Amino acid sequence: MVGCSKEPRIVIGAKNFTEQNILGEIVAQQVERQLHIKVQRRFGLGGTLLAQQAMLSGDLDLYPEYTGTAFTNVLKKAPAEGDNAASVLSEVRRGYAGWKLEWLDPLGFNNSFAVAVRGEDARNRHLETISDAAHDPGGFALGVGYEFLSRQDGLPLLASSYGFRWKGSPKSMDLGLIYEALRQKQVDMIVASATDGMLSVLDTKVLRDDKGIFPPYEACLVVRSAAFAATPGLREALATLSGKISPDSMRKMNYEVDGKHRSAADVAKEFLDSRK
Repeated sequence: MVGCSKEPRIVIGAKNFTEQNILGEIVAQQVERQLHIKVQRRFGLGGTLLAQQAMLSGDLDLYPEYTGTAFTNVLKKAPAEGDNAASVLSEVRRGYAGWKLEWLDPLGFNNSFAVAVRGEDARNRHLETISDAAHDPGGFALGVGYEFLSRQDGLPLLASSYGFRWKGSPKSMDLGLIYEALRQKQVDMIVASATDGMLSVLDTKVLRDDKGIFPPYEACLVVRSAAFAATPGLREALATLSGKISPDSMRKMNYEVDGKHRSAADVAKEFLDSRK
């Protein structure tokens, strides 16, 4: 718990993108409702390593993070064959224990890479898995974000693992443009994030990663052990969120903010109200 005041106060962080703001608000409002204590919000943190440093220095008490991000970016571990959601979470918990940081059980969704095609193409070409697409003789024009081109767990991994033959060179673009490019048939396949809001409103098909090449990115809450010790009821209040946010509900909440321009606070309140 941050600060020298005797009055209980929790500082909750979030990184600088929509999903993190929504999750931060859900957690903050949950703590306020359950424990009736002051919550300070420190949202818009500029990346994983900044958030991690804020946790280690005690400037944050907790924030939402993804297992794969902690595994690769913080613990500097390389994905290996046989890694799965449970083993990655276990490894992350072990690695963070030395810093007296605890990972709670996952919130309920995995924000990994999502390989998606138009719904009409999936239906007409009988596509369910990435392997189905890789073996399809028609081929695909691929559109991706800039970072995916060079990440070792990005395009090099996708191409080598599934043996794709692309129709032309993959097109890199801002992530905000890939859905429009797919809709306008400038590309036939995109790589997005599994909880992107647009996946909830467009006729798209997310192909199953049947070879399991992408590491899991389960969303969890990371909490300083000192915050649990100093704040009675905090663990129980946070635990009620574990397993409660489905991939579909996260997509819809992201779209409410990005697509309908609603505030993250209002969307979070609506989610919590719906659980009563």
